Amino acid sequence: MGISVYEILLMLGAFGLGSLLIYLIILIQRKRSSQKARNIIAEAQAEAERIKKEARISAKDEAYHIKEQANQEINEIRQELKIFERRLLKREDTLDHKVEILQRREQTLETMGKTIEEKNQQITNKNKELSAVIEAEKRTLHQISGLNKEEATKLLLNSLETELQQEQADLIKKHQEKAKETAENEARHIITMAIQKYASDQTTQTSVSTVDIPNDELKGRIIGREGRNIRAFERAAGVELIVDDTPGVVVISSFDAVRREIARRSLEKLISDGRIQPGRIEEVVEITKKEVDDIINQAGKQACYETNIHNINPKLVTLLGRLKFRTSYGQNVLQHSIEVAHLTSAISAELGLDAILAKRAGLLHDIGKAIDQVEEGTHPSLGADLARRCGERPEVIHAIERHHENINPDFLYTILITAADAISAARPGARRDTAEKYLQRIKQLENIANAYQGVENSYAIQAGREIRIFVNASNVDDNQATILSRNIARDIEKELKYPGEIKVTVIRETRAIEYAR
Repeated sequence: MGISVYEILLMLGAFGLGSLLIYLIILIQRKRSSQKARNIIAEAQAEAERIKKEARISAKDEAYHIKEQANQEINEIRQELKIFERRLLKREDTLDHKVEILQRREQTLETMGKTIEEKNQQITNKNKELSAVIEAEKRTLHQISGLNKEEATKLLLNSLETELQQEQADLIKKHQEKAKETAENEARHIITMAIQKYASDQTTQTSVSTVDIPNDELKGRIIGREGRNIRAFERAAGVELIVDDTPGVVVISSFDAVRREIARRSLEKLISDGRIQPGRIEEVVEITKKEVDDIINQAGKQACYETNIHNINPKLVTLLGRLKFRTSYGQNVLQHSIEVAHLTSAISAELGLDAILAKRAGLLHDIGKAIDQVEEGTHPSLGADLARRCGERPEVIHAIERHHENINPDFLYTILITAADAISAARPGARRDTAEKYLQRIKQLENIANAYQGVENSYAIQAGREIRIFVNASNVDDNQATILSRNIARDIEKELKYPGEIKVTVIRETRAIEYAR
C-alpha cells in the first residue's frame, strides 16, 4: 500500500517538531548547567573568602599570643634582672663592710707591729747588757779558779746541768701530783654540782603499743572480711597489727615510734567511731598523721623553751620533736638531749665558758637519731651534716660529729658534751635495765675478765658499755694483751645478751718504785 503525501507531510512535521523539542531541551539543559556552574563558582569563591578570612583571624590570634608570650618573657627577664641587681647591691654593701673591717684590722696590725718592734729593740738591748755581765763574770771566774776558759765553762755547765736536772725532776713530780689532785677534786666537784642542779625522771618505751578494745568481737571487725580491714590499716599506717594473741587488747608492732603512735591514735579513733572500713581507715590515718606532726612540732618547741635556746632552724626544731618518739637503750632521746644540754651548761658555767653555746650543742648532739632510721650513715655524721646545712656554729657541728670519738677534739665543748652524754646515760634509772639486772650484767662482765690468767683487776664502766682490765705487766706482754682483749670480747659475745656494743680495754703498765731513806 502506498504512502500518501499527507502522511508524508505529517511524518515530516512530527520529525521537525521532535527535533525542535530536542533542541529546546538541549538549550534548557545548557542554561541549567551554566547556572549550576556559576553557582558552584560563587560558592567556591565564597568558601575561599571565608577560608582567607579565618586564616587572617588565626594569624592575628597567633601573632597576639606570640606578642603576649614575648611580653611575659620580657617581664620575667626584667624581674630576674631586678633580683640580680638587688643581690649585687647587697653583695657590694657586704664587700664595703668587709673592706672597712680589713682596714681596721690593718691599722691594728700596724700598731701591733710597731709595739713588737719596740719590744724587740728593748729585748736586744737587754741581751747586750746580759752578755756584758756574763762576760764579766766569766773573766772573774777565770781569774779566781786559775782554769782556762774552756775548762771553767765545762765545769760550770756540768754542775749546773746536774743541779737543774734534780730540781726539774723534783718540781715536775711535785706539780704533777698537785695538779692531778687539784684536777680530780675540781672535776669531781664540777660534775657533782652539775648533776645536783639538774635531775629528771626517765620513762622507757618499747617497740610495741597496745590498744584496749571493749570486747573480742570487735577484733573481727578490725580484721574485716577476708582480712581487708587489717591489710588496709597496716598499709596506711606502716605497722604490724596483732589481734589474736592477747584478750581484750590489740598489739601494734613497729620499730618506728612515730608510725606506732599514729597507728595507736588512729585505731582508738576507729574503735570509738565504729566505722571500720578501708576508706575510713585511710581517712583517719591521714588526719592522725597531721595531728602527730603538730605534736612533734610542739615537742620540739617545748624542748627549745625548756632549755631557753632560740634562733634554731625550724627543720631542726621538727627533728627535735621526732626524738620524743625515739629511744636508745630504753632511754627517751629527747629527754636525754635536754638533760645533756642542762648538764653541759652547768659544767660550762663552772669552767667560765659560754654556757648558752654549750647548752645548744648539748641539745642538738643526738639530732642525727631523728633520721638515722631512714638515711644511711651514723647519727653523729648525719647530725653534723644537718647542723652544717642549717647554719650552726663550728663548735656545735664538731660536738655533734665527734661526741663519741676518743680523740683530741678541736673545741673544748666536745669534751663537755662527751662527759655529759656519759653522765646522762650511766646514771641509775636512766636506761631500761632494772637495778638487779644491771648489777648482774656488770658482775658477769667482770667475772669473765677475771677468769683469765694475768688479770689483776677489771672494772665495768659506762653503764656496762665498757670494761677496763688491768693486767700484770711481768706476766702479760703487749702481744698477749692484744690477744687477751680479743678473747674476752669473744667470751662476752657468747655468754652475755646486751644492746649495742661493749668496749674491752686491756691496760698494761710498768711502774718503777724507789724509796729515799
